[in-house]
Amino acid sequence: MKIKKGDTVQVLSGNDKGKRGEVLQVLPKVEKVIVKGVNVRKKHVKPRKQGQEGGIIPVECPIHSAKLGVVCSKCNKPVKVGYKVEKDNKVRVCRKCGAELK
Repeated sequence: MKIKKGDTVQVLSGNDKGKRGEVLQVLPKVEKVIVKGVNVRKKHVKPRKQGQEGGIIPVECPIHSAKLGVVCSKCNKPVKVGYKVEKDNKVRVCRKCGAELK
């Protein structure tokens, strides 16, 4: 997958189109990503311990990686990710401007 934990991504399609957020977790087996503040659902939680409160909690759910674009720090736009080999290291690169993605 071309998206990594800590990347800033923008949603390209769906209900949250246009929203940006940081990647919290990557699930490569199912090609999904959990993004902060995107695809938020309500989860009903039952109190488990004595004194613990139950209620309705907002939770970020996984979103498919094809609906996301990595935001380039130089262009400040969602871009496709390319790769460049430099001194035995494979580096992710912005396809529009050629800047390195961190």
